[in-house]
Amino acid sequence: MAENNPDNATLPLTCFKTYDIRGKLETELNPQIAYRIARAFADIIKPKTVVLGGDARLTSASLKQALASGFMDAGVNVLDLGLTGTEEVYFATFHLKLDAGIQVTASHNPIDYNGMKFVGKNAEPIGPDNGLQPIKLLAESQAFSVNKQAKGHYHGLNLMPDYIKHLLSYIQPHHIKPLKILVNAGNGPAAKIIDELEVAFKQLQTPITFIKINHDIDGRFPNGIPNPLLKENRQDTQNAITLHQADLGIAWDGDFDRCFFFDEQGEFLDSYYVVGLLADAFLQKNSQSNIIHDPRLIWHTQHICQKHRSKAIQCRTGHVFIKQKMRQTHAAYGGEVSGHHYFRDFAYCDSGMIPWLLLIELLSIKNQPLSTLVAESKRTYPNSGEINFTVSHPIDAINKVKAHYQDIATHIDTCDGISFSFENKQQAWRFNLRYSNTEPLIRLNVESKGNRQLVVQKTNEIIAILK
Repeated sequence: MAENNPDNATLPLTCFKTYDIRGKLETELNPQIAYRIARAFADIIKPKTVVLGGDARLTSASLKQALASGFMDAGVNVLDLGLTGTEEVYFATFHLKLDAGIQVTASHNPIDYNGMKFVGKNAEPIGPDNGLQPIKLLAESQAFSVNKQAKGHYHGLNLMPDYIKHLLSYIQPHHIKPLKILVNAGNGPAAKIIDELEVAFKQLQTPITFIKINHDIDGRFPNGIPNPLLKENRQDTQNAITLHQADLGIAWDGDFDRCFFFDEQGEFLDSYYVVGLLADAFLQKNSQSNIIHDPRLIWHTQHICQKHRSKAIQCRTGHVFIKQKMRQTHAAYGGEVSGHHYFRDFAYCDSGMIPWLLLIELLSIKNQPLSTLVAESKRTYPNSGEINFTVSHPIDAINKVKAHYQDIATHIDTCDGISFSFENKQQAWRFNLRYSNTEPLIRLNVESKGNRQLVVQKTNEIIAILK
């Protein structure tokens, strides 16, 4: 027997995207829709207990409460972590061996948006192939099962001590040398974790000094939506690094599942080179580890793995695919040039806190400034950075580029979009051109072996074809 509400049964829910939920407030996502999503989730996934968290956006608390009501009405017990980053929900799900977790967040989307990220047992993502589409269809029809059991219970939960202990397990705090770190939480929940780690470092007598900007948690985002990938959002961090003579800077997005780095001179560090640094850090500890990378920029990561006689494994871009591939290959670490970093000991999930802890340990062990650590990599493997295009006919545009280069490429790969390599005795360069998984864009990345001018030349060449 099912509860059936035919009034809105035929209306599609446009907040359901390929991997998660994102929508404009009120029209695409509101507490009523959140309630329906919880009821559908309960019927499809059948959790006994679900953990919930929410970011700092002003609507996250009410959406989270609507989810809790829906779950409890379906007989599901709810654990509420309160204000969180996405990885705290991941951690709670695998650490407590729970059935499912949901983070309410819109990450770096505009102020009038919100969304949700779903995980099941072992913090495995719930995506297009394992439940997201049935949840959508049931939330639309509202043909929910009648709960014949007792209403679910609601409990608040503080897992912060366990989470901080887990984060610190990735490093040896006694390795850390005196460092001054500029941190930009973007007025998001990353601030809370930094404060907790600061206390832990003091107790361990770890010589870290934090310089904090945009640190007050404020869902109105008075300093702009936290998205350090945008150049216009980096100036606060860069200015503060120079002013305070910090050893490095770190900035996070709205739910801190991504982190971004700046060197001691205030220069933004391309996440491609961070992937190489973290791969190197893991392989120094265990050279037998597999490393996962996406197809956008690959040569530097492959070089690091070859140096350690390890295996670099390419995987389609996107957290669902990366996590799946890491599980299949038991990889220790996976990195994307978008700033997502994944860790086997974190249930193969992405974290915005573990990377910078590993990086400050690496800086301390190498006893070199960050700019020096990446200087050779930047010279040897220059790249264009990701360039985004909005085109009216993306398939035609990509096919036009494909037709121009396919007869002269030395290697062609279609793992994700098109990747063409061109290698001879005089020069070596490659590019990847792909559709975005999350936005109506095509994305271009170009790299070479040791020739920055060639990167500029070929990037302009491809842009001309696209236009």
